[in-house]
Amino acid sequence: MNFTWLFGLLLLSQQVSMPDGLLITNNGHPLSVVNCTDLSINLPGLPIINTEKLKKCMDQIDKHVSKMPKNAMKDESGKIIPEQVGNRLYRQRFAEKVFSYYFNNGSSKIEVPLLAIYPRVDSELLGNIQNEKIGKYVTSFNTSNKGRTNNIYLATEAINNFVLFPGEIFSFNKVVGKRTAGKGYLPAPVILRGELAKDIGGGICQVSSTLFNAVDNAGLEVTQRSSHSKKVTYIPPGRDATVSWNGPDFVFKNKYNQPILIQSKTEGNKLTIEIYSSDVINYTPKKVPHLPYDQNHLPK
Repeated sequence: MNFTWLFGLLLLSQQVSMPDGLLITNNGHPLSVVNCTDLSINLPGLPIINTEKLKKCMDQIDKHVSKMPKNAMKDESGKIIPEQVGNRLYRQRFAEKVFSYYFNNGSSKIEVPLLAIYPRVDSELLGNIQNEKIGKYVTSFNTSNKGRTNNIYLATEAINNFVLFPGEIFSFNKVVGKRTAGKGYLPAPVILRGELAKDIGGGICQVSSTLFNAVDNAGLEVTQRSSHSKKVTYIPPGRDATVSWNGPDFVFKNKYNQPILIQSKTEGNKLTIEIYSSDVINYTPKKVPHLPYDQNHLPK
């Protein structure tokens, strides 16, 4: 067993009275879901803390009190929704309270100490980088294909409101995550080795391709992009960006000295992705080719 002999030598000559029970509370309410009552082994004159049990105790507490922070974001009307600060167990301070309880006759009631976790993007930052549109691209899709439309919507939502700071790398696969049925993705046509097939998440390459052209329009640095093995109909030839989990990815870097904001949405049969930044950004846009948005260029 793994034990830590905390303060042992200092206490050998002292009369130690071990406490009977430890109560863990959160906002004044007992945390009955955790078991932190037996963290020591009592030897005559020398208490010992079982570090494995203490770690499991803190893991249990952390699981029940942790709250992830939420970035500020813009809603469909363009209104900024404020950020939310998260928190997690302040492990060092909690351990100090436990040590005090066992070795210094400290309080037998420990209120869970929390450590604030601040979001990457707050309202002030978001307000500063929504003023200058530096890139945009629009493509069309066939809304009668329900599976494909669903997948486009989910991937579009996944990248919407994403903020990329100077020097940071954006990976489509990392940001969108694995496309699974559990996340709501549906089977839809995909291009596999030059042939059409059905797979979970089919259609999201239109999102990555639209994003590539918006990013390229903004003059950002594309570091990884692959084209499909077969021509697609929603984008000009050679302007697509295929993605696949455990396969091709679309990656770009923010080479500018200001953060950038991705705004993506679907309206009717249009997918629109816009890139914004601060009005003090010094950027170099690029012209990118477009297709006419008509029924002849809709994916099947």
